[in-house]
Amino acid sequence: MQNAPTNLTTPVAVPIPPDARVNGFYATTQLADAYAISLPADAVMAPEVLARFMFESQPVWAKQLMQLRDVVVSVFGLKTAKQLTAPKAAGSEKRIAIFKIYASNANEVFLGEDDSHLNFRISAQIRPATPSSAPQFIVSSVVHCNNLLGRTYITVIAPFHRAIVKAAMQRAAMSGWPKVVAG
Repeated sequence: MQNAPTNLTTPVAVPIPPDARVNGFYATTQLADAYAISLPADAVMAPEVLARFMFESQPVWAKQLMQLRDVVVSVFGLKTAKQLTAPKAAGSEKRIAIFKIYASNANEVFLGEDDSHLNFRISAQIRPATPSSAPQFIVSSVVHCNNLLGRTYITVIAPFHRAIVKAAMQRAAMSGWPKVVAG
C-alpha cells in the first residue's frame, strides 16, 4: 500500500488494497480505481459514518451531473438516482445515498448496486495511523459491465466518476470529517 497522503485535503490515487472486499469481486472489470485521503487524528474511525458523510453531501456540480445522468439513462430504462433514494427503493435495505449497503464492519463498508447494464461495488475502508502515517480513508470502486450499453456507459462516465470521487473526498475533508466525541 502506498504511503498516506501528506495533505489532509487532497485525495491521491492508490492501488486497491488487497483486503478490500472489491478486490477480485468480479472476474472481469471495466473500471477499477481507489483513492486515499489522510484523516485527522480526531476523526471518527467508522467507515460507514465517513462514507455517509462523503456520499450524502456532494458538490453542487456533481448533483447537477447526476440529474443530467438521470434524464439520459431513464430513456434506456436504467435505474435513476431518484428511484434509488426513494423510500420504496430503500425498503428494508440500508443505503448510503444511492448505494445499497451489502456489508459493514469496523474497518470497511461494502456498497454497490446492480442494474441491467452494469454492476458495481464500492469499498470504503479505514486504515489506522501508523508510526509513519496518518490514518487514511480509502474508497475503492470496481465495475463489471453486463452488455454493450454498460461498456459504452462506463467509457463515457469514467472521467466523471473519478472527478466526483476525488471532489467528494476533498469536500468532506475541507468541511471537516466527523469528529470523535469525548464521553
